[in-house]
Amino acid sequence: MRIAMIGTGYVGLVSGVCFSDFGHQVVCIDRDGEKIARLDRGEVPIYEPGLEALMRKNIAAGRLTFSTDLAAGMKDAEAVFISVGTPARRGDGHADLSYVYAAAEAIAAQIDDYLVVITKSTVPVGTNREVARRIRAARPEADFDVVSNPEFLREGAAIEDFMRPDRIVVGLESDRARAVIAEVYRPLFLRETPIIQTGLESAEMIKYAANAFLATKITFINEIADLCEKVGADVQSVARGIGLDRRIGPKFLHAGPGYGGSCFPKDTLALVETARAHDSPVRIVSTVVEANEARKRAMAGKIIAAAGGSVAGKRIAVLGVTFKPNTDDMREAPSLVIVPALREAGAEIVLCDPQGRKEGEALLGEASWAGGPYEAAESADILVLITEWNEFRALDFGRIRAAMKGDLIVDLRNVYLPAEVRAAGFSYVSIGRS
Repeated sequence: MRIAMIGTGYVGLVSGVCFSDFGHQVVCIDRDGEKIARLDRGEVPIYEPGLEALMRKNIAAGRLTFSTDLAAGMKDAEAVFISVGTPARRGDGHADLSYVYAAAEAIAAQIDDYLVVITKSTVPVGTNREVARRIRAARPEADFDVVSNPEFLREGAAIEDFMRPDRIVVGLESDRARAVIAEVYRPLFLRETPIIQTGLESAEMIKYAANAFLATKITFINEIADLCEKVGADVQSVARGIGLDRRIGPKFLHAGPGYGGSCFPKDTLALVETARAHDSPVRIVSTVVEANEARKRAMAGKIIAAAGGSVAGKRIAVLGVTFKPNTDDMREAPSLVIVPALREAGAEIVLCDPQGRKEGEALLGEASWAGGPYEAAESADILVLITEWNEFRALDFGRIRAAMKGDLIVDLRNVYLPAEVRAAGFSYVSIGRS
């Protein structure tokens, strides 16, 4: 099939590359000429394991191209995906749909034969009907269908998630659209991947409900962790004890400094605002949003308390600034709250992250950067682990102890066993463990 992918951000680029690997002819379209030029050269503007090699393979095979020309990119296309950003709108928290609607109106001008317009961007309930209305208003005679096909890609594991998904969700209302979707996802149909076919509104809601539920699990275990510290329980034992219950499951029950990233923060906020607009408040999700923001602030306080109530004049080595490992994404990362708070409290900050420096230098202000954890630990009074990159999971504590001036390690991801770290001569503080 010929597929046009509008938007070369995280979702659009990963989806376009993977569709081309399915054997489709894919054109990824973006208005950013510099970005398209880089992609043409085989350069990936984001860090995602395996993406660059897969992209270059399909460029070489002639199945994947990039363009700034929407008309040329859509020529003879049987399906066009809208994969543009829907950031939280400043002021009210609603999803900003201006990019989605602009893409829809641009598509309308190019429709010649029957076309399926597929929204992969995360959009609130009702957006796909508005996309259809806008296309119809611009081109009353156009022959098209609109489909909702939300993505469920985890940054750092996006290719695996696309190629071997738990399920595919499609909201559609015609047999012709159903036939096109079946061809687009043919390799996954052949593998008997579960396909959830539903209406437009249900598909839109599935995406938001899924993210809100996962964000709730994270926030729940973080609050249980706080209680564990007070009563002498171990949150990791508690998480395992409840996670083995098949009704609960073990995933997203890892206590830490709060969730971040491109999805959970904006999607929970958008769901809250959608519910408020329809006079059907989602009180649990509203509380999750508030608790998660408070969580990030509380982590700075936890570090300061572990240091005896003051970090003024102390050198703090921070390991990990991206919102999770295996990505360079800094959006809503806990470090964006924790690091400035420590700096405001008078600390000198040294940062270390395998992929976060490019974004982090602009976002984290005055801080020095180290090339690795041992360099970061040099003369540090405190070592703080915020993001659990593999590079930080097996530190040589002898080297760390020799490099540091102080002896305090604050592990906000519970990567290490307390007894192991203390045996190496450190004072050790973690999450939800006495």
